[in-house]
Amino acid sequence: MIDLRGKPIVITGASSGIGAATAVVCARAGMPVGLFARREEKLLKVKERIEHDGGRAIVVVGDAADPESNLELIAKAGEAFGDLYAAIANAGYGAEVECATMPIEDIRAMFEVNFYGSMHLVQPAIAGFRERGAGHAMMVSSCLSKIGLPNYGAYCASKAAQDHFSRAMRHELRGSGVYVSSVHPVGTKTEFFDEAAKKSGGGKLRLAGSSERFMQTPERVAGAMVRCLQKPRGEVWTSTLARLGFGASVMMPGVTDWVLGRMMEKRRRD
Repeated sequence: MIDLRGKPIVITGASSGIGAATAVVCARAGMPVGLFARREEKLLKVKERIEHDGGRAIVVVGDAADPESNLELIAKAGEAFGDLYAAIANAGYGAEVECATMPIEDIRAMFEVNFYGSMHLVQPAIAGFRERGAGHAMMVSSCLSKIGLPNYGAYCASKAAQDHFSRAMRHELRGSGVYVSSVHPVGTKTEFFDEAAKKSGGGKLRLAGSSERFMQTPERVAGAMVRCLQKPRGEVWTSTLARLGFGASVMMPGVTDWVLGRMMEKRRRD
């Protein structure tokens, strides 16, 4: 078990949802936290919550898709807390749009945040970790990184890119003292679905999301991520059933296509 007390961490997309919950849990574990997102007011509320519990945090406002903003986050966290130990690339969004007609510029914009934004944080952070022989980089991917969900091709592909790069880097860095993990949440009670609906032309999403019964809280995902920081492993899953189901979908692509086909037929009828 790794003692996280005093080990600085930076988290993108930390103004709400999984990012905010993870920042609070990391602070409770004794980690000084660098909070990063575009919405300063919400970041300041997370910072206030952390400091109220006796933790330490700084706020850096910026866009995850901007390389310089990520470098600024790493630098300011280093100035405030000392050498960085961990970095969590959490910023991202989705949209429900037909792949065959989704504008290329919209696909590119999603990759800029979801994938390239993660790499803008993780690559420079890992460079410092390698110099010091210790550190942990984490990308918040998705359970959907394992399949291509209709009307979510861009989102699934961007999350698959995070998943594949995490695995590749994990083995490239094996034995160096630097860990790389990917996180695969299922439906989580965050702003994600509201924002996805806005980016899909408004209205109600037809395919995404889970029933309330199967939705998880951000705190559950955050707890799993902190346990991974304490005892590193390659993939973080918060649902055994989902892990088995998506594993089976990869093993049996014909069955997966049949299920997805039935889902699309029902949507067309509706």
